Amino acid sequence: ACQYVAANCEADVLVVENQKQLEKILKVKDQLPHLKAIVQYKGELQQKAPFLYTWEEFMKLGEDVPDEQLHAVIDSLRANECCSLIYTSGTTGNPKGVMLSHDNISWTAHTVFKMINENYGEEVLVSYLPLSHVAAQMIDVWGCMSLGGTVYFAEPDALKGSLVNTLKEVRPTGFLGVPRVWEKMQEKMKAAGSKVSLLKKRLADWAKSVGLQYNYSVMNGENVVPWGFMLSNNLVFKRVRAALGLDRCTFCCTGAAPITKDTLEYFMSLNIPVKELYGMSESSGPHSVSINEYRIGSCGKVMPGCKTKLDSPDPDGNGEICFWGRHVFMGYLNMPDKTAEALDEDGWLHSGDLGKHDKDEFLYITGRIKELIITAGGENIPPVPIEDAVKTEVPIISNAMLIGDKLKFLSMMLTLKCEMDDNGEPTDDLSPEVLDFCQQHGVKSTKVSEVLANKEPAIYKAIQEGIERVNARSTSNAQKIQKWTILERDFSVVGGELGPTLKLRRPIVVKMYRDKINEMYTATA
Repeated sequence: ACQYVAANCEADVLVVENQKQLEKILKVKDQLPHLKAIVQYKGELQQKAPFLYTWEEFMKLGEDVPDEQLHAVIDSLRANECCSLIYTSGTTGNPKGVMLSHDNISWTAHTVFKMINENYGEEVLVSYLPLSHVAAQMIDVWGCMSLGGTVYFAEPDALKGSLVNTLKEVRPTGFLGVPRVWEKMQEKMKAAGSKVSLLKKRLADWAKSVGLQYNYSVMNGENVVPWGFMLSNNLVFKRVRAALGLDRCTFCCTGAAPITKDTLEYFMSLNIPVKELYGMSESSGPHSVSINEYRIGSCGKVMPGCKTKLDSPDPDGNGEICFWGRHVFMGYLNMPDKTAEALDEDGWLHSGDLGKHDKDEFLYITGRIKELIITAGGENIPPVPIEDAVKTEVPIISNAMLIGDKLKFLSMMLTLKCEMDDNGEPTDDLSPEVLDFCQQHGVKSTKVSEVLANKEPAIYKAIQEGIERVNARSTSNAQKIQKWTILERDFSVVGGELGPTLKLRRPIVVKMYRDKINEMYTATA
């Protein structure tokens, strides 16, 4: 992957973290004809070579360059020239280099952050996503510059559990959590909540019902403060915010992947409304935002100065979401054919996502064209709502993936919630939430492998009943899950099933578990 990106963008300088990363590049160096120098910024160099530099040596190279020369380079830049390349983590084919111009970036950063805070020098943010990702670049780098904000960098193991410690230390004023981050917080808090006394549990449940009522009223513009809100705020909400490090946070948001209504309502009930943003690398990050007003389940309204069009809508108003504005990219690097697929002659960017507007112009994402499952019977089924419904009905499930493209019926691959090791790899040990379930149902197993080996009746029964409840609500027989299987291990970034923002990489998962899928379909043939 490194070789592909470095060759594709004809990089002449590569910056690597340490010896381990350097070795990776040295293996492919002879396939990178444009490469002049490699800079290592941590640890001492283990070998000498004319093209290898430590960070200090690299910085020294600039000492003899006169300021005039530097200013001449800066003055030669033009707003419509490429400033940054963002490689889309292509779930299909090779990654594409998204070319963002200086104007794309500066205009987008200025537009979004002016909506968040008019004042300069007040915002404090935590950076934890890879900086190769558009959300991290736009928020942590460009947005923070435009606001004169302060950025704290989280530990490398942020997504494995240390992020909450960083949040508590920094107490950011704004925070973008990818859905999995909010889900993990919810799981941890629910697990802790199950261990408190009955009185405390009753108090928390009462406070949460008041919090949900209040936040729905704010969302609908009524601002009715229910009885008991001030008490709930002082006894519960303020403490929860402080425990999460979000006590100074005026803006909590989510994006980069779909989030469930269950998770959004959970945080609303704790007086932490989490607002959705929507966009893509090709639109410099955001396109529609929920900042001043929001609706649960919606990605908000289009940014000022931009337009949304729904292409070829169906009778329900669902069409392909197309973007127009100064945030729309220049094109894909050296891929004119792919650029022509994404950008039409009038400058509209075709997102590949399906969506619709409500009467107030709030945008709702209803599916992804490429993700749509088209069954052998010709029925179009968006998988995410069904997967989310199963996860809500059966809380011991970590990941659910619907299968059924070009097949006679729908099936589902499931993983159980388990502990992660220090590398972010799933272990065989069941998570505390699943262990609690096992204890309550007289199940002795403590490992995923034991559950599978014993085909634990209580667990299999809970899953089957949950799936039957989801099926009972389905709109047609074609949308019912006929078969399911539990996989030996959970999905992870390290395992390859999830992308950098923990989004499911469906085509890759289908390839990895081809045998399991075939088993579910051949047994009935």
